Amino acid sequence: MKAADINKTLIDNYFSLLENLSSDNKLEIIARLSKSLKSSKKAKKEVSLNSLYGSWVSDKSADEITTELKDAKNFNRERESL
Repeated sequence: MKAADINKTLIDNYFSLLENLSSDNKLEIIARLSKSLKSSKKAKKEVSLNSLYGSWVSDKSADEITTELKDAKNFNRERESL
């Protein structure tokens, strides 16, 4: 089943649940859906690499961090003799 078919099935199922509601309840659902659409547009904020600049806070220098990472590597691969 394609994604479009699944979405249509979901919409049909939701509509069958909602069609028997009163007009006031339907309007409340419409209002909440509209509000959720508006807030989701605000939530979509593009994150760029420039916005992440300086987000790593440390007292260590870049060289110290690099040395620490290299020292932490653990090579324990053992080669089997043939």
